[in-house]
Amino acid sequence: MRRPSTDRGRLLLVLALAAAVAAFTATVPLLRDWFDLRVYYGAVNGWVHHGGRIYDYRVPGTDYGFTYPPFAAVGMLPMALVGLRTAIALSLLLNLAALALVVHIVTEGAWRRYGWYGCALGACLLALFEPIRDTFSFGQVNLLLLGLVLGDAWLLRTGRGNRAGVGIGLAAAIKLTPALFIGLLLLARRPRAAAVATAVAGAATALAAWADPGASRFYWTVALWDTSRVGRLDYVSNQSLQGILARLGIEGRPVWALAVLLVLGVWAVRTRRAVAAGDWTAAFALTGLAACLVSPITWVHHLVWLLPSFAVLVRTGHPRIAGALYAVLCTSVVWLWFHDASGVDGFLGSNIYTWITLGLLLWLPAGQLRPDRAPLTRPPLNWPPLARSTSATAPAPSAAAPETAQVSAQPGPSSGATAAATGWTSGPGLGLTRSASSEPTGSTRPAAENPQSSSSRASS
Repeated sequence: MRRPSTDRGRLLLVLALAAAVAAFTATVPLLRDWFDLRVYYGAVNGWVHHGGRIYDYRVPGTDYGFTYPPFAAVGMLPMALVGLRTAIALSLLLNLAALALVVHIVTEGAWRRYGWYGCALGACLLALFEPIRDTFSFGQVNLLLLGLVLGDAWLLRTGRGNRAGVGIGLAAAIKLTPALFIGLLLLARRPRAAAVATAVAGAATALAAWADPGASRFYWTVALWDTSRVGRLDYVSNQSLQGILARLGIEGRPVWALAVLLVLGVWAVRTRRAVAAGDWTAAFALTGLAACLVSPITWVHHLVWLLPSFAVLVRTGHPRIAGALYAVLCTSVVWLWFHDASGVDGFLGSNIYTWITLGLLLWLPAGQLRPDRAPLTRPPLNWPPLARSTSATAPAPSAAAPETAQVSAQPGPSSGATAAATGWTSGPGLGLTRSASSEPTGSTRPAAENPQSSSSRASS
């Protein structure tokens, strides 16, 4: 199929693709009705305006309430100043801004060379990715946390490591999963950045304890250890190691702890190799993968942490694999086993996102950059722009330009799927050049036949 060569043809293609994406989104996955945002909004408003306790709030008609550390509630205090609809609009805008930041970091700003056509194609592909869809539809915070962490990754990659750590520290204070990135800093022998991240997380936690001592005491002594507050471990949206074990009926913690230790061991070995080679992209990607696996509950919308892995795959010359895995994560396929995950098909199919995460942790190309070819300063990008008109031509990259490898920790927003659509492949810098060739946490609405509208899971 030939690419359209005129602006009119490009516009028609974009409109057709946008219509297909809209039809898919409206029929395959049910919208989540901003359920998680309603949890945040209700808890914060009850705390501020009615003297309620953060962790006592429940969404009307459900058993689900606030499950994040107390600092997350402090950070969400501005919601107490606006109505629910305004909070929803602000959530959408913040998530869009965070996604734009991630795209900008990953492409090092080269997206601007692709004009409206490339941006429109990329937006359509991103809209298909189930973790991103659910993050927007639930009103979740995953993209915001990813943006915070990638901000530190950019500082490390560009030789500004003395300023790194604040983003990771804030993300860890809002949600515990990003705390593993502090471990990455320690493995990378970046004690200053690790100390900054730890200090920021500690200061934020102390601020929350000052604001509401009772809530902090309850969270760290009771709520943190009670996974039933978040949801059922065996729920199909839980795509972690614990989710697999729970669906197999294995409830003992020793088996899960052993699996976690094995995963962390693999992560430590592979991450140290990546860091030794100056491959920050792979190091951050591996850490995101490990965090999703070892967390007791990893809802589907948490899997935005897989995005850096797609950037690594494309950068290292595996765009087709990246595209195939990205496509699977767009399908909502795990919900086919919503009612029954028994049997061999249930074991394989209901955990398919976990298998992808585990496979990437084991196989993701990492540590392939030599330190002498991993400059801390930003090398020139040779991204040829998409043709914008029949008269537009892209300058050819200089044959004499050195093939320098850029260390980075940023995920590609549309990764393999974008590669398949636009023809990107590995190259200098972050690694993309042109080639020739949630979980539904419940709802106050009546249950629908589509299992994704189920209300049998809590906010996380």
